[in-house]
Amino acid sequence: MTVPALSVTSDSPLSLEADVLVLGVAKTDDGPRLLSDDPAFAELAVSLDAIGVTGAQDEVRRVPSGAAATESIALVGVGTGDVTAHDLRYAAGSAARQLRGVQSLVVALPAAGEEETLAILEGAALGAYAFTEYRSASLESTKLPASSITVVGPGGSDLVERAGAIAEAVHTVRDLVNTSPLDLYPETLAARAVELAKGSGVSVRVLAEEELRAGGYGGILGVGMGSTRGPRLVKVEYAPSGAERHLALVGKGITFDTGGLSLKPPASMIGMKYDMTGAATVLAVTLAAARLGLDVRITAWLCIAENMPSGSAMRPGDVIRIRGGKTVEVLNTDAEGRLVMADGLVAASEENPDAIIDVATLTGAALVALGNRYVGTMGDTALVSRVVDAGNRVGETLWPMPIPSEVRPLLASDIADIANIKPGNTAAGMLIAAAFLRDFVGTSEATGQPIPWAHLDIAGPANNGAAGWGFTGKGPTGVAVRALIELAEEFSHR
Repeated sequence: MTVPALSVTSDSPLSLEADVLVLGVAKTDDGPRLLSDDPAFAELAVSLDAIGVTGAQDEVRRVPSGAAATESIALVGVGTGDVTAHDLRYAAGSAARQLRGVQSLVVALPAAGEEETLAILEGAALGAYAFTEYRSASLESTKLPASSITVVGPGGSDLVERAGAIAEAVHTVRDLVNTSPLDLYPETLAARAVELAKGSGVSVRVLAEEELRAGGYGGILGVGMGSTRGPRLVKVEYAPSGAERHLALVGKGITFDTGGLSLKPPASMIGMKYDMTGAATVLAVTLAAARLGLDVRITAWLCIAENMPSGSAMRPGDVIRIRGGKTVEVLNTDAEGRLVMADGLVAASEENPDAIIDVATLTGAALVALGNRYVGTMGDTALVSRVVDAGNRVGETLWPMPIPSEVRPLLASDIADIANIKPGNTAAGMLIAAAFLRDFVGTSEATGQPIPWAHLDIAGPANNGAAGWGFTGKGPTGVAVRALIELAEEFSHR
Protein backbone atom coordinates (compact mmCIF):
# COMPACT_ATOMS: atom_id res chain seq x y z
CA MET A 1 0.00 0.00 0.00
CA THR A 2 1.39 3.38 -0.99
CA VAL A 3 0.00 5.88 1.54
CA PRO A 4 2.65 8.63 1.79
CA ALA A 5 3.95 10.09 5.03
CA LEU A 6 1.93 13.26 5.63
CA SER A 7 2.69 16.38 7.63
CA VAL A 8 1.37 19.92 8.08
CA THR A 9 3.40 23.05 8.69
CA SER A 10 2.85 26.78 8.96
CA ASP A 11 6.44 27.52 7.88
CA SER A 12 7.14 29.42 4.69
CA PRO A 13 7.29 27.06 1.70
CA LEU A 14 10.47 28.85 0.66
CA SER A 15 12.26 27.35 3.67
CA LEU A 16 11.13 23.75 3.17
CA GLU A 17 13.39 21.29 1.42
CA ALA A 18 11.75 18.84 -0.96
CA ASP A 19 12.03 17.63 -4.53
CA VAL A 20 9.06 19.70 -5.73
CA LEU A 21 7.09 22.67 -4.40
CA VAL A 22 3.48 22.67 -5.63
CA LEU A 23 1.78 26.04 -6.20
CA GLY A 24 -1.71 26.67 -7.51
CA VAL A 25 -2.78 28.62 -10.57
CA ALA A 26 -6.33 29.82 -11.17
CA LYS A 27 -7.86 30.23 -14.61
CA THR A 28 -9.50 33.65 -14.90
CA ASP A 29 -10.94 35.85 -17.64
CA ASP A 30 -7.79 37.97 -17.37
CA GLY A 31 -5.50 34.99 -17.77
CA PRO A 32 -3.75 32.66 -15.32
CA ARG A 33 -3.26 33.88 -11.76
CA LEU A 34 -0.69 32.47 -9.34
CA LEU A 35 -2.34 31.65 -6.01
CA SER A 36 0.48 33.07 -3.92
CA ASP A 37 1.25 36.66 -3.05
CA ASP A 38 4.78 35.92 -1.81
CA PRO A 39 7.13 38.48 -3.39
CA ALA A 40 9.63 35.70 -4.05
CA PHE A 41 7.30 34.38 -6.76
CA ALA A 42 6.56 37.77 -8.36
CA GLU A 43 8.62 37.04 -11.47
CA LEU A 44 6.98 33.64 -11.84
CA ALA A 45 3.52 35.16 -11.44
CA VAL A 46 3.97 37.44 -14.45
CA SER A 47 5.53 34.69 -16.58
CA LEU A 48 2.64 32.21 -16.55
CA ASP A 49 1.37 33.05 -20.03
CA ALA A 50 4.88 32.88 -21.44
CA ILE A 51 5.45 29.35 -20.15
CA GLY A 52 2.05 28.15 -21.36
CA VAL A 53 0.27 27.78 -18.05
CA THR A 54 -3.51 28.33 -18.15
CA GLY A 55 -4.72 27.26 -14.70
CA ALA A 56 -7.05 24.58 -16.08
CA GLN A 57 -7.81 21.58 -13.91
CA ASP A 58 -5.35 18.67 -14.24
CA GLU A 59 -2.71 20.93 -15.78
CA VAL A 60 0.68 20.41 -14.10
CA ARG A 61 3.79 22.22 -15.33
CA ARG A 62 7.26 22.02 -13.71
CA VAL A 63 9.66 24.96 -13.79
CA PRO A 64 13.02 25.75 -12.09
CA SER A 65 12.61 26.60 -8.42
CA GLY A 66 14.30 29.99 -8.38
CA ALA A 67 14.16 31.28 -4.80
CA ALA A 68 12.66 28.17 -3.22
CA ALA A 69 14.63 25.47 -1.39
CA THR A 70 13.06 22.79 -3.57
CA GLU A 71 14.61 21.46 -6.77
CA SER A 72 11.64 22.59 -8.89
CA ILE A 73 8.20 24.15 -8.72
CA ALA A 74 5.08 22.46 -10.07
CA LEU A 75 2.26 24.75 -11.13
CA VAL A 76 -1.08 22.94 -10.83
CA GLY A 77 -4.32 24.32 -12.21
CA VAL A 78 -7.29 24.73 -9.88
CA GLY A 79 -9.80 25.76 -12.55
CA THR A 80 -12.16 28.71 -12.71
CA GLY A 81 -14.34 30.52 -10.18
CA ASP A 82 -13.98 30.79 -6.44
CA VAL A 83 -11.51 28.24 -5.11
CA THR A 84 -13.29 25.75 -2.84
CA ALA A 85 -12.03 22.92 -0.64
CA HIS A 86 -13.14 20.51 -3.36
CA ASP A 87 -11.02 22.38 -5.92
CA LEU A 88 -8.02 22.20 -3.61
CA ARG A 89 -8.52 18.47 -3.00
CA TYR A 90 -8.72 17.91 -6.74
CA ALA A 91 -5.65 20.04 -7.51
CA ALA A 92 -3.49 18.48 -4.78
CA GLY A 93 -4.52 15.03 -5.97
CA SER A 94 -3.79 15.87 -9.58
CA ALA A 95 -0.31 17.09 -8.66
CA ALA A 96 0.50 14.04 -6.53
CA ARG A 97 -0.81 11.69 -9.21
CA GLN A 98 1.20 13.23 -12.03
CA LEU A 99 4.44 14.06 -10.22
CA ARG A 100 6.16 10.67 -10.39
CA GLY A 101 9.75 9.75 -9.77
CA VAL A 102 10.11 12.21 -6.88
CA GLN A 103 10.53 11.42 -3.21
CA SER A 104 8.99 14.47 -1.55
CA LEU A 105 6.48 17.24 -2.20
CA VAL A 106 5.66 20.48 -0.44
CA VAL A 107 2.11 21.52 -1.33
CA ALA A 108 1.45 25.23 -0.82
CA LEU A 109 -2.07 25.72 -2.11
CA PRO A 110 -4.17 28.49 -0.50
CA ALA A 111 -5.59 26.97 2.69
CA ALA A 112 -7.63 29.57 4.58
CA GLY A 113 -8.63 27.16 7.35
CA GLU A 114 -8.48 23.58 8.55
CA GLU A 115 -11.17 22.44 6.10
CA GLU A 116 -8.97 23.44 3.20
CA THR A 117 -5.86 21.93 4.80
CA LEU A 118 -7.66 18.61 5.27
CA ALA A 119 -8.85 18.66 1.66
CA ILE A 120 -5.31 19.25 0.40
CA LEU A 121 -3.87 16.51 2.61
CA GLU A 122 -6.57 14.11 1.53
CA GLY A 123 -6.25 14.85 -2.18
CA ALA A 124 -2.46 14.57 -2.15
CA ALA A 125 -2.54 11.28 -0.24
CA LEU A 126 -5.17 9.84 -2.59
CA GLY A 127 -3.28 10.92 -5.69
CA ALA A 128 0.00 9.39 -4.52
CA TYR A 129 -1.01 5.80 -5.31
CA ALA A 130 0.74 3.03 -7.20
CA PHE A 131 0.16 -0.72 -7.45
CA THR A 132 3.38 -2.59 -8.19
CA GLU A 133 2.58 -6.12 -7.02
CA TYR A 134 2.87 -7.66 -10.47
CA ARG A 135 5.67 -5.54 -11.91
CA SER A 136 8.59 -7.82 -12.75
CA ALA A 137 10.99 -4.94 -13.49
CA SER A 138 13.01 -3.43 -10.68
CA LEU A 139 11.15 -0.79 -8.72
CA GLU A 140 14.17 1.42 -9.21
CA SER A 141 13.09 1.84 -12.85
CA THR A 142 9.43 2.40 -11.96
CA LYS A 143 8.40 6.00 -11.43
CA LEU A 144 6.59 5.99 -8.10
CA PRO A 145 4.64 8.80 -6.46
CA ALA A 146 6.09 10.83 -3.62
CA SER A 147 6.53 8.96 -0.35
CA SER A 148 6.56 12.17 1.74
CA ILE A 149 4.12 15.08 1.40
CA THR A 150 4.10 18.26 3.49
CA VAL A 151 1.12 20.61 3.28
CA VAL A 152 1.51 24.28 4.16
CA GLY A 153 -1.54 25.48 6.06
CA PRO A 154 -3.30 25.74 9.42
CA GLY A 155 -3.96 22.60 11.44
CA GLY A 156 -2.18 19.81 13.21
CA SER A 157 -1.81 16.09 13.73
CA ASP A 158 -5.55 15.44 13.90
CA LEU A 159 -5.90 16.46 10.26
CA VAL A 160 -2.93 14.31 9.28
CA GLU A 161 -4.46 11.31 11.06
CA ARG A 162 -7.84 11.77 9.41
CA ALA A 163 -6.39 12.24 5.93
CA GLY A 164 -4.15 9.21 6.44
CA ALA A 165 -7.07 7.03 7.56
CA ILE A 166 -9.16 8.06 4.56
CA ALA A 167 -6.30 7.49 2.12
CA GLU A 168 -5.53 4.11 3.68
CA ALA A 169 -9.16 3.07 3.23
CA VAL A 170 -9.30 4.13 -0.41
CA HIS A 171 -5.93 2.53 -1.17
CA THR A 172 -7.06 -0.68 0.55
CA VAL A 173 -9.95 -0.90 -1.90
CA ARG A 174 -7.67 -0.11 -4.82
CA ASP A 175 -5.13 -2.75 -3.77
CA LEU A 176 -7.75 -5.46 -3.29
CA VAL A 177 -9.50 -4.73 -6.57
CA ASN A 178 -6.21 -4.56 -8.49
CA THR A 179 -5.22 -8.01 -7.25
CA SER A 180 -5.46 -10.74 -9.87
CA PRO A 181 -8.46 -13.08 -9.50
CA LEU A 182 -5.97 -15.93 -9.66
CA ASP A 183 -4.78 -14.75 -6.25
CA LEU A 184 -7.92 -13.10 -4.85
CA TYR A 185 -10.84 -15.51 -4.57
CA PRO A 186 -13.41 -16.06 -1.81
CA GLU A 187 -11.10 -17.83 0.63
CA THR A 188 -8.20 -15.41 0.17
CA LEU A 189 -10.39 -12.29 0.25
CA ALA A 190 -11.76 -13.52 3.58
CA ALA A 191 -8.21 -14.13 4.77
CA ARG A 192 -7.21 -10.60 3.73
CA ALA A 193 -10.09 -9.21 5.79
CA VAL A 194 -8.80 -11.12 8.82
CA GLU A 195 -5.26 -9.90 8.19
CA LEU A 196 -6.24 -6.25 7.71
CA ALA A 197 -8.32 -6.26 10.89
CA LYS A 198 -5.49 -7.46 13.14
CA GLY A 199 -4.77 -5.00 15.90
CA SER A 200 -7.56 -2.65 14.81
CA GLY A 201 -10.14 -3.50 17.46
CA VAL A 202 -12.37 -4.92 14.72
CA SER A 203 -13.63 -8.50 14.91
CA VAL A 204 -13.98 -10.76 11.88
CA ARG A 205 -16.08 -13.90 11.51
CA VAL A 206 -15.77 -16.02 8.38
CA LEU A 207 -18.55 -18.40 7.31
CA ALA A 208 -17.40 -21.10 4.88
CA GLU A 209 -19.60 -23.51 2.94
CA GLU A 210 -20.61 -25.70 5.87
CA GLU A 211 -21.64 -22.70 7.96
CA LEU A 212 -23.42 -21.14 4.97
CA ARG A 213 -25.47 -24.30 4.45
CA ALA A 214 -26.33 -24.47 8.13
CA GLY A 215 -27.38 -20.81 8.06
CA GLY A 216 -29.53 -21.10 4.96
CA TYR A 217 -27.51 -18.67 2.84
CA GLY A 218 -28.86 -20.00 -0.46
CA GLY A 219 -27.97 -16.95 -2.53
CA ILE A 220 -24.25 -17.03 -1.78
CA LEU A 221 -24.13 -20.81 -2.05
CA GLY A 222 -26.08 -20.82 -5.31
CA VAL A 223 -23.80 -18.33 -7.02
CA GLY A 224 -20.71 -20.17 -5.79
CA MET A 225 -21.86 -23.63 -6.93
CA GLY A 226 -20.00 -23.56 -10.23
CA SER A 227 -16.57 -22.75 -8.81
CA THR A 228 -14.00 -25.09 -7.30
CA ARG A 229 -13.20 -22.21 -4.92
CA GLY A 230 -16.08 -22.09 -2.46
CA PRO A 231 -17.97 -18.97 -1.32
CA ARG A 232 -17.67 -17.09 1.96
CA LEU A 233 -19.69 -14.68 4.05
CA VAL A 234 -17.50 -12.44 6.18
CA LYS A 235 -18.88 -10.37 9.05
CA VAL A 236 -16.62 -7.50 10.08
CA GLU A 237 -17.68 -5.68 13.24
CA TYR A 238 -16.52 -2.52 14.94
CA ALA A 239 -18.39 -2.13 18.24
CA PRO A 240 -16.99 0.64 20.46
CA SER A 241 -18.20 0.59 24.05
CA GLY A 242 -21.22 2.81 24.60
CA ALA A 243 -22.04 3.39 20.93
CA GLU A 244 -25.75 4.15 20.62
CA ARG A 245 -26.11 3.97 16.85
CA HIS A 246 -25.65 0.96 14.61
CA LEU A 247 -24.91 1.19 10.89
CA ALA A 248 -24.89 -1.99 8.78
CA LEU A 249 -22.99 -2.17 5.49
CA VAL A 250 -23.45 -4.92 2.91
CA GLY A 251 -20.97 -5.38 0.05
CA LYS A 252 -21.06 -7.42 -3.13
CA GLY A 253 -17.95 -9.59 -3.33
CA ILE A 254 -17.96 -11.49 -6.63
CA THR A 255 -14.24 -12.10 -7.01
CA PHE A 256 -14.71 -13.00 -10.67
CA ASP A 257 -17.87 -12.93 -12.73
CA THR A 258 -18.05 -15.01 -15.88
CA GLY A 259 -21.83 -14.74 -15.86
CA GLY A 260 -22.09 -18.41 -14.92
CA LEU A 261 -24.06 -20.52 -17.40
CA SER A 262 -25.54 -17.25 -18.72
CA LEU A 263 -22.01 -16.69 -19.97
CA LYS A 264 -20.74 -13.20 -20.73
CA PRO A 265 -19.10 -12.48 -24.12
CA PRO A 266 -15.29 -12.58 -23.89
CA ALA A 267 -14.82 -8.81 -24.05
CA SER A 268 -17.40 -8.27 -21.31
CA MET A 269 -15.55 -10.68 -19.04
CA ILE A 270 -12.39 -8.57 -19.02
CA GLY A 271 -12.24 -6.58 -15.82
CA MET A 272 -14.71 -8.73 -13.93
CA LYS A 273 -12.26 -8.97 -11.05
CA TYR A 274 -13.74 -5.54 -10.16
CA ASP A 275 -17.01 -7.20 -9.15
CA MET A 276 -15.86 -7.48 -5.53
CA THR A 277 -15.42 -3.73 -5.11
CA GLY A 278 -18.49 -3.41 -2.88
CA ALA A 279 -17.13 -5.93 -0.39
CA ALA A 280 -13.72 -4.22 -0.37
CA THR A 281 -15.46 -0.87 0.20
CA VAL A 282 -17.49 -1.87 3.25
CA LEU A 283 -14.44 -3.60 4.74
CA ALA A 284 -12.26 -0.52 4.28
CA VAL A 285 -14.90 1.85 5.68
CA THR A 286 -15.28 -0.26 8.83
CA LEU A 287 -11.52 -0.36 9.39
CA ALA A 288 -11.30 3.40 8.87
CA ALA A 289 -14.09 4.02 11.39
CA ALA A 290 -12.14 2.00 13.94
CA ARG A 291 -8.89 3.86 13.21
CA LEU A 292 -10.69 7.19 13.62
CA GLY A 293 -12.41 6.01 16.81
CA LEU A 294 -15.92 6.91 15.62
CA ASP A 295 -18.65 6.47 18.21
CA VAL A 296 -20.88 4.22 16.10
CA ARG A 297 -21.23 0.46 15.81
CA ILE A 298 -20.61 -0.78 12.28
CA THR A 299 -21.19 -4.26 10.97
CA ALA A 300 -20.01 -5.00 7.45
CA TRP A 301 -21.20 -8.06 5.58
CA LEU A 302 -18.93 -9.21 2.73
CA CYS A 303 -20.94 -11.49 0.42
CA ILE A 304 -18.23 -13.35 -1.49
CA ALA A 305 -18.45 -15.89 -4.30
CA GLU A 306 -16.89 -16.68 -7.66
CA ASN A 307 -19.45 -16.98 -10.47
CA MET A 308 -18.19 -19.73 -12.78
CA PRO A 309 -19.72 -22.11 -15.37
CA SER A 310 -19.31 -25.83 -14.77
CA GLY A 311 -21.27 -29.04 -14.38
CA SER A 312 -22.14 -28.06 -10.85
CA ALA A 313 -23.13 -24.45 -11.67
CA MET A 314 -26.54 -22.96 -10.95
CA ARG A 315 -28.87 -23.18 -13.96
CA PRO A 316 -31.41 -20.71 -15.34
CA GLY A 317 -34.69 -22.02 -13.96
CA ASP A 318 -33.28 -23.13 -10.62
CA VAL A 319 -35.08 -21.95 -7.50
CA ILE A 320 -32.91 -21.03 -4.52
CA ARG A 321 -33.90 -20.19 -0.97
CA ILE A 322 -32.41 -17.04 0.55
CA ARG A 323 -31.68 -16.84 4.27
CA GLY A 324 -34.98 -16.32 6.04
CA GLY A 325 -36.88 -18.51 3.59
CA LYS A 326 -37.84 -16.33 0.63
CA THR A 327 -37.41 -18.15 -2.68
CA VAL A 328 -35.93 -16.81 -5.92
CA GLU A 329 -36.37 -18.20 -9.41
CA VAL A 330 -33.05 -17.64 -11.15
CA LEU A 331 -33.75 -16.78 -14.77
CA ASN A 332 -30.30 -15.39 -15.53
CA THR A 333 -27.18 -16.51 -13.68
CA ASP A 334 -25.42 -13.29 -14.68
CA ALA A 335 -27.76 -11.37 -12.38
CA GLU A 336 -25.89 -12.99 -9.50
CA GLY A 337 -24.89 -9.99 -7.42
CA ARG A 338 -28.42 -9.40 -6.19
CA LEU A 339 -28.57 -13.03 -5.02
CA VAL A 340 -25.55 -12.82 -2.73
CA MET A 341 -26.64 -9.37 -1.57
CA ALA A 342 -30.07 -10.71 -0.63
CA ASP A 343 -28.45 -13.03 1.91
CA GLY A 344 -26.37 -10.17 3.26
CA LEU A 345 -29.35 -7.83 3.58
CA VAL A 346 -31.32 -10.44 5.52
CA ALA A 347 -28.38 -11.14 7.83
CA ALA A 348 -27.84 -7.43 8.41
CA SER A 349 -31.54 -6.89 9.11
CA GLU A 350 -31.59 -9.61 11.76
CA GLU A 351 -29.41 -7.42 13.98
CA ASN A 352 -31.94 -4.58 13.78
CA PRO A 353 -29.51 -1.76 12.87
CA ASP A 354 -30.54 1.88 12.61
CA ALA A 355 -29.79 1.83 8.90
CA ILE A 356 -28.47 -0.49 6.19
CA ILE A 357 -26.43 0.64 3.22
CA ASP A 358 -25.38 -1.77 0.51
CA VAL A 359 -22.64 -1.16 -2.02
CA ALA A 360 -22.39 -3.12 -5.25
CA THR A 361 -21.11 -3.05 -8.81
CA LEU A 362 -24.56 -4.33 -9.58
CA THR A 363 -25.76 -3.37 -13.06
CA GLY A 364 -24.42 -2.31 -16.41
CA ALA A 365 -27.62 -0.26 -16.60
CA ALA A 366 -26.18 2.09 -13.95
CA LEU A 367 -23.30 2.86 -16.30
CA VAL A 368 -25.71 3.54 -19.16
CA ALA A 369 -27.90 5.79 -17.02
CA LEU A 370 -25.30 7.76 -15.04
CA GLY A 371 -21.97 7.32 -16.77
CA ASN A 372 -18.60 6.79 -15.15
CA ARG A 373 -18.60 9.27 -12.26
CA TYR A 374 -22.02 9.20 -10.60
CA VAL A 375 -23.20 6.62 -8.08
CA GLY A 376 -26.87 5.72 -8.39
CA THR A 377 -28.34 5.95 -4.88
CA MET A 378 -31.74 4.40 -4.19
CA GLY A 379 -33.89 3.34 -1.25
CA ASP A 380 -35.44 5.07 1.75
CA THR A 381 -35.87 8.74 0.80
CA ALA A 382 -34.54 10.24 4.04
CA LEU A 383 -31.50 7.95 4.20
CA VAL A 384 -30.73 8.43 0.51
CA SER A 385 -30.73 12.18 1.14
CA ARG A 386 -28.28 11.77 4.05
CA VAL A 387 -25.94 9.60 1.98
CA VAL A 388 -26.00 11.99 -0.97
CA ASP A 389 -25.40 14.97 1.35
CA ALA A 390 -22.46 13.18 2.96
CA GLY A 391 -21.01 12.63 -0.50
CA ASN A 392 -21.49 16.28 -1.38
CA ARG A 393 -19.59 17.37 1.73
CA VAL A 394 -16.52 15.38 0.73
CA GLY A 395 -16.75 15.91 -3.01
CA GLU A 396 -18.17 12.53 -4.03
CA THR A 397 -20.84 12.44 -6.72
CA LEU A 398 -23.81 10.38 -5.58
CA TRP A 399 -27.11 10.86 -7.38
CA PRO A 400 -30.58 9.95 -6.04
CA MET A 401 -32.61 7.64 -8.26
CA PRO A 402 -36.16 6.29 -7.79
CA ILE A 403 -37.47 2.78 -7.31
CA PRO A 404 -40.75 3.16 -9.22
CA SER A 405 -43.71 1.12 -7.99
CA GLU A 406 -44.30 -0.30 -11.46
CA VAL A 407 -40.96 -2.15 -11.66
CA ARG A 408 -41.46 -4.67 -8.83
CA PRO A 409 -44.29 -6.53 -10.66
CA LEU A 410 -41.82 -7.25 -13.47
CA LEU A 411 -40.08 -9.67 -11.08
CA ALA A 412 -43.14 -11.82 -10.48
CA SER A 413 -42.40 -15.54 -10.74
CA ASP A 414 -44.84 -18.30 -11.65
CA ILE A 415 -43.34 -20.68 -9.11
CA ALA A 416 -41.29 -18.73 -6.55
CA ASP A 417 -41.61 -15.63 -4.39
CA ILE A 418 -39.62 -13.51 -6.81
CA ALA A 419 -37.56 -13.84 -10.01
CA ASN A 420 -34.11 -12.30 -10.31
CA ILE A 421 -34.80 -10.67 -13.72
CA LYS A 422 -37.54 -9.98 -16.23
CA PRO A 423 -36.53 -11.89 -19.40
CA GLY A 424 -36.36 -9.68 -22.47
CA ASN A 425 -36.74 -6.43 -20.55
CA THR A 426 -34.05 -3.84 -21.29
CA ALA A 427 -35.51 -0.82 -19.50
CA ALA A 428 -34.70 0.49 -16.00
CA GLY A 429 -32.30 -2.32 -15.15
CA MET A 430 -30.66 -0.41 -12.28
CA LEU A 431 -34.04 0.40 -10.74
CA ILE A 432 -35.36 -3.14 -11.11
CA ALA A 433 -32.28 -4.50 -9.35
CA ALA A 434 -32.89 -2.09 -6.48
CA ALA A 435 -36.51 -3.22 -6.29
CA PHE A 436 -35.30 -6.81 -5.98
CA LEU A 437 -32.96 -5.93 -3.12
CA ARG A 438 -35.64 -4.01 -1.25
CA ASP A 439 -37.62 -7.24 -0.86
CA PHE A 440 -34.92 -8.53 1.50
CA VAL A 441 -34.64 -5.56 3.84
CA GLY A 442 -36.13 -6.39 7.24
CA THR A 443 -38.44 -4.55 9.59
CA SER A 444 -37.32 -2.39 12.50
CA GLU A 445 -38.27 -3.77 15.90
CA ALA A 446 -38.66 -0.22 17.22
CA THR A 447 -40.95 1.20 14.52
CA GLY A 448 -42.51 -1.81 12.83
CA GLN A 449 -41.49 -0.17 9.54
CA PRO A 450 -38.82 -1.27 7.07
CA ILE A 451 -35.30 -0.56 8.32
CA PRO A 452 -33.98 2.58 6.59
CA TRP A 453 -31.97 1.31 3.64
CA ALA A 454 -29.93 2.79 0.80
CA HIS A 455 -28.48 1.00 -2.20
CA LEU A 456 -25.37 2.32 -3.95
CA ASP A 457 -24.84 0.99 -7.47
CA ILE A 458 -21.18 1.81 -8.14
CA ALA A 459 -20.87 -0.13 -11.40
CA GLY A 460 -19.86 2.97 -13.37
CA PRO A 461 -17.48 4.93 -11.13
CA ALA A 462 -15.85 1.97 -9.35
CA ASN A 463 -13.31 1.69 -12.15
CA ASN A 464 -11.73 4.40 -14.25
CA GLY A 465 -10.88 2.95 -17.63
CA ALA A 466 -9.73 6.24 -19.13
CA ALA A 467 -7.02 8.78 -18.36
CA GLY A 468 -6.52 9.94 -14.79
CA TRP A 469 -8.18 13.02 -13.37
CA GLY A 470 -7.74 14.77 -10.03
CA PHE A 471 -6.59 12.21 -7.49
CA THR A 472 -8.10 9.36 -9.53
CA GLY A 473 -5.75 7.33 -11.67
CA LYS A 474 -6.56 4.60 -14.13
CA GLY A 475 -8.12 1.53 -12.54
CA PRO A 476 -10.09 1.11 -9.31
CA THR A 477 -11.16 4.39 -7.75
CA GLY A 478 -12.34 3.58 -4.22
CA VAL A 479 -15.53 5.51 -4.92
CA ALA A 480 -18.03 5.91 -2.04
CA VAL A 481 -15.43 5.15 0.65
CA ARG A 482 -15.11 8.80 1.66
CA ALA A 483 -18.87 9.38 1.57
CA LEU A 484 -19.52 6.40 3.82
CA ILE A 485 -16.82 7.41 6.30
CA GLU A 486 -18.42 10.86 6.43
CA LEU A 487 -21.85 9.29 6.97
CA ALA A 488 -20.50 7.01 9.72
CA GLU A 489 -19.08 10.05 11.46
CA GLU A 490 -22.46 11.78 11.18
CA PHE A 491 -24.13 8.71 12.74
CA SER A 492 -21.64 8.87 15.59
CA HIS A 493 -22.92 12.36 16.50
CA ARG A 494 -26.67 11.68 16.28
